[in-house]
Amino acid sequence: MVGVGHIGVVILGVLACFISAQAQLKIGYYAKTCPKAEKIVLDYVNKHIPNAPSLAATLIRMHFHDCFVRGCDASVLLDSSSSNQTEKVAPPNLTLRGFGFIDSAKSLLEAECPGIVSCADIIALVARDSIAATGGPSWKVPTGRRDGSISDFSEAIANIPAPNFNFSSLVTSFANKGLDLKDLVLLSGAHTIGISLCTSFSNRLYNFTGVADQDPDLDSEYAANLKANKCKTPTDNTTIVEMDPGSLRTFDLSYYTLLLKRRGLFQSDAALTTNSTSVSFITRLLQGSLENFYAEFAKSMEKMGRIDVKTGSFGEIRKQCAVVNS
Repeated sequence: MVGVGHIGVVILGVLACFISAQAQLKIGYYAKTCPKAEKIVLDYVNKHIPNAPSLAATLIRMHFHDCFVRGCDASVLLDSSSSNQTEKVAPPNLTLRGFGFIDSAKSLLEAECPGIVSCADIIALVARDSIAATGGPSWKVPTGRRDGSISDFSEAIANIPAPNFNFSSLVTSFANKGLDLKDLVLLSGAHTIGISLCTSFSNRLYNFTGVADQDPDLDSEYAANLKANKCKTPTDNTTIVEMDPGSLRTFDLSYYTLLLKRRGLFQSDAALTTNSTSVSFITRLLQGSLENFYAEFAKSMEKMGRIDVKTGSFGEIRKQCAVVNS
């Protein structure tokens, strides 16, 4: 039997490793090894995102999906092989776009300073810069992440929160990554610029409990409008629906206003209104300023960007983001 003292030493050892890994991320990590790195990313984003602003939503979603599986290590970028199906082809990631965008930024960085800047850092920087480029919030992105070499289809399914998650499932999923209820509410706020295919929520319209019924927690007028004008059949897998109708291009608080009107698109959106603490926090956000929301959102993004990062001698710096180094 392991003694209590020994357990304490083990816990302290694990904690020390965790703190060490966190500490190795720092602002300006590439200041000496690739001084222009962050400016190269920023300039690329500012050149292209204004022409394709909808990419901002998928790029921040890519960052989220990456960090929730094996930490922020760019495992979401790896291509499948004959012997391994990767995260990229798992159902939660089939609607991700922007892989070519990341590859192009990587090519520019490789030309400037080969083998220095990780794909994981590129995802984190691009997510921040693309949201800022569309007029949304910005946040600090300490760098120094290294790229992972493992990517598994089943881990994406197991770790990425699903659109049909209830409140307790969401809380558990976020807690498993070191994120709390406040982070859950704030990071869900990125849905203010999100879009979805009908199939991600059509059960709420057509077959909520398996008896051709509608989700009673979805505003009936909103549901009727969706059925008449957007998702006209339960199996429509091509029509795109705005998660924040009328405010798709603006990173604002209207997503939360819609939640309180029972007009959140996903069950996981509606779930945020089933808990009194969550509702109280949403109400406080709506009573506050946009600047306050941006500041709070920034803190949660910075926290998310540190999930299980690989630093130091862990991981590698991929030459190409879609394949591990040979």
